[in-house]
Amino acid sequence: MSEPVIVMEGLGRDFKVRDGLTRRTVTAVGALDARIDAGEAVGYIGANGAGKSTTIKMLTGILVPTRGSATTCGLRPVPDRRRLAREVGVVFGQRSQLWWDLPVRESFRILAAIHGLGATQETERTDELVERLELEEFLGTPVRQLSLGQRMRAEVAAALLHSPRLVILDEPTIGLDVLSKQRLREFLVAERRTHGTTLVLTTHDMGDVERLCDRVLLVDRGSLVWDGTLTGLSRTVGARRVLVVDLVESTPDLLGIPDTEHLGSEGGGLRQRLAFDAEHTTAAKVLAAVSERVEVLDLAVEEPDVEDVVRRVYASRR
Repeated sequence: MSEPVIVMEGLGRDFKVRDGLTRRTVTAVGALDARIDAGEAVGYIGANGAGKSTTIKMLTGILVPTRGSATTCGLRPVPDRRRLAREVGVVFGQRSQLWWDLPVRESFRILAAIHGLGATQETERTDELVERLELEEFLGTPVRQLSLGQRMRAEVAAALLHSPRLVILDEPTIGLDVLSKQRLREFLVAERRTHGTTLVLTTHDMGDVERLCDRVLLVDRGSLVWDGTLTGLSRTVGARRVLVVDLVESTPDLLGIPDTEHLGSEGGGLRQRLAFDAEHTTAAKVLAAVSERVEVLDLAVEEPDVEDVVRRVYASRR
């Protein structure tokens, strides 16, 4: 078994809040038990208020747990916070670790000094990140003058400058356009492949989870309700795949195909969509049944919408 990078045992956090003249206790995180091994890419997902950000703050030593314990990179997050900072890189989509009025290049130099990088190590790593994240054109630009996409790429570079074992990304693509998201996702995939970096991603962008993560931890009201693959989660709540077929000729709706539901037609029946449950049939069987009736020109299989899957999980627990 791989070395654990994160271990949570009964980890929980409560907050005291004032409600009029009284104070009450609110549980943000119940009692989490989970382990993330070296080199994994894990999506930590849930609705607003599910406890994601509170968990991240406990894992990085910003908050002290109310109960239970955690280790991050083999260290205790609060007592060993200074040592932990050398092992972890964190990107918060809404907060910057760059110096607002300084050029990006100067922020990198300051961060390299903070992390104690030698001159050669700083140069080599900076050059690698600049090339792979395409930062050259704005290295001399003050951070405040960058577009959102440029700033987020610079933020990721800053978090990875010291080659951390663990990278935690909190909403890293929020507000980015499609091209900027794609660039960032491609970089993170390459970074994992090249350096074996462990990735933990909290996000509402399910495209990030689908493209970057091998495993999903789903939390609801401070409790872990799923630990496994996205595919497994979809099957658990009965989410369906969709076979999209383009036909050679306009055709009436393909009704009555075994184990499917006809979702609709386009172009006078030239394109049709059939939903099916992967627990009961396969795309190949559905396609074979369709092909017995009509000639298929092209096809595609759409995976379940992850946001819909999460909604189904929550609905089943209410």
